[in-house]
Amino acid sequence: MQALKKKKILLGISGGIAAYKSAILARRLIEEGATVKVVMSSGAQAFIQPLTFQALTGNPVHTDLLDPAAEAAMGHIELARWADCILIAPATANTLARIANGLSDDLLSTLCLATDAPLFVAPAMNRLMWANAATTANCETLASRGVHFFGPGEGFQACGEVGSGRMMEPEDIRDALIASLNSTASASELALSGKNLLITAGPTREAIDPVRYLSNHSSGKMGFAIADAATKMGASVTLVAGPVSLTANPDVKRIDVSSANDMLDAVMQQVSTSDVFISVAAVADYRLEEVKEQKIKKSDDTMQLTLVRNPDILKSVSTLPNRPFCLGFAAETENVEEHARGKLKNKNLDMIAANNVGNKDNPVFGSDTNSLDVYWPEDGHSKIPSGSKHDVAKALLELLTQRLENTE
Repeated sequence: MQALKKKKILLGISGGIAAYKSAILARRLIEEGATVKVVMSSGAQAFIQPLTFQALTGNPVHTDLLDPAAEAAMGHIELARWADCILIAPATANTLARIANGLSDDLLSTLCLATDAPLFVAPAMNRLMWANAATTANCETLASRGVHFFGPGEGFQACGEVGSGRMMEPEDIRDALIASLNSTASASELALSGKNLLITAGPTREAIDPVRYLSNHSSGKMGFAIADAATKMGASVTLVAGPVSLTANPDVKRIDVSSANDMLDAVMQQVSTSDVFISVAAVADYRLEEVKEQKIKKSDDTMQLTLVRNPDILKSVSTLPNRPFCLGFAAETENVEEHARGKLKNKNLDMIAANNVGNKDNPVFGSDTNSLDVYWPEDGHSKIPSGSKHDVAKALLELLTQRLENTE
């Protein structure tokens, strides 16, 4: 069994002669099932070429903080969110000092500030540098913040001296990382292990003619964040996504759809094997009674369209005889609790998460932040304060696992 299966490891390499060992380390991590992405400091590139790691990992190597090729030029945030853990090997005295003092003027040090994933370092330096009081103080600071140290080892050093400061061997670092990840896995990280989650996300599009459609402002970001967080908590996730320009976690089974009827068909094909159904998608309430086969020409000053109700996907699932646990979303502009509790009861839901989309101080559609009021029967209520959609997704799933335990 691969001990690191599905783990996403960001391997940081700083500028020391031990950088050549990092190529072996990358291969050892991949052999254990990990997906590895590499970040190299400018010093590391003086010792070993990025192409080596691209060939070993099958992923591009990241070297620049301000990379115009990265999505929205925010590559460090993308990488920080992607990683399950960050491992820096070798971690030079300079790198340890930069992280301890919160510097962020290169990609590697910035990643360490921008992540909440566990950070592991494998120091590598001359024995006197390792014994220096400044290095000792920096390591004590990092350890007090929860940074995990692997080594250093003792022995012959590249400078010709013998002593403590050698980077641990790649196989030893791999084994230490496996042991540490197994021992530090929190209950929340495993809370959805063995559960099958079915999630809908994004808008739907209802065709008017071959070039026009009805839709809404949903970006799909909240649903994709929930899918990502659920995967990290051990769940097997199927994501039915409307038309959005987002990339899903590679461990998520993604089904792309367009219309409400398409989404309903996809959901009904998957629901029988699902333990939890989370309806985040902003499904269009209406569709055209008749979709025109040819483009409607612009002639009159007005156009009349006849609309008919779309199926209620959430209610279709919640009224099934052997239905999964059902969590719905409600986007409201007024009387949020009243309308949310009404939907909770009328749709026979276990939970409902409500956003106040009419609050100008809390933009929801297209935003990277959100806040939620979550309701359940017997007057249950919990407020998830404003934060990144990834943080809000994690908090929501932690609440969901509590409710699951109460209903099982």
